[in-house]
Amino acid sequence: MSNDLVDQYREHLVIERNLSENSIRAYLVDLDSLLTHINAMGITEFKKLELDHLRSWLANLQTRGAARSSIIRKVASIKAFTFWAAKNGWIGRDIGLDLHSPKPERRLPKTLEQSDVKVAFASLESAVSDSHDAMSVRDLAIVELLYASGIRVSELSGLDLIDLDFERNTVKVFGKGSRERIAPFGIPARKALESWIEKREEVVLKNEKALFLGKRGKRIDPRTVREVVYRATEAIDPSLRLGPHTLRHSAATHLMEGGADIRTVQELLGHASLSTTQIYTHVSKERLKQVYEQAHPRA
Repeated sequence: MSNDLVDQYREHLVIERNLSENSIRAYLVDLDSLLTHINAMGITEFKKLELDHLRSWLANLQTRGAARSSIIRKVASIKAFTFWAAKNGWIGRDIGLDLHSPKPERRLPKTLEQSDVKVAFASLESAVSDSHDAMSVRDLAIVELLYASGIRVSELSGLDLIDLDFERNTVKVFGKGSRERIAPFGIPARKALESWIEKREEVVLKNEKALFLGKRGKRIDPRTVREVVYRATEAIDPSLRLGPHTLRHSAATHLMEGGADIRTVQELLGHASLSTTQIYTHVSKERLKQVYEQAHPRA
């Protein structure tokens, strides 16, 4: 019973859904976990599968320490399976319709203090002063632009020279879903970008239009951008390994703390939904509470 079921479901995932090997493997691992559990419960005919059996399986996973995010993914996986199983006659009805997923945990993003950001920039500026090489100048420009504009690492690595507008101090960004937006940047970022563009000629390959380049003169890889930010944040604390998204979160949080309205921050970050941006109101409240407790004599 199990072998035929698994084989047919695999065929569905490969042919009808055209999923990648990694996705197929994940779906089948979840199904195997469910089948192992119901076999242990004495369910020998798949048509006898009921909603309580699915809930028992999930409860068992949770008891064994599965993270909430993992449970949420498994619920989605098994709901896709029960839909297929009902459609193909393996079960009488789609019992997964009544299976509810736990609410995801809303974790506040990591952010840097404004003083920490100054330390990171001081480290990058010192590297430029010491070496004057193109890569040090590039690294400073990368971190300045990431923090100034709040853009994503993928958006930064995809920038071309023509996307910069020094008359308005803005950059044209193509975000998720190929949505275009204009992001502003300040004077420090402008100076760092101008210095990089001068040095860029030392490494650029012919006809390369990318704004930021790797050592070989081609468009910079997002992994290289992450390494640049990792090194910059190590100046704050050697144990830290904070990536570009931390700069994005920090930029948004510092804007909110400085009085920016949430709609402006939403536009800057390129969020399709305002609810995604609202997390930064929680971050600011948490930081306000922390400062109050540290500073007020009767906190």
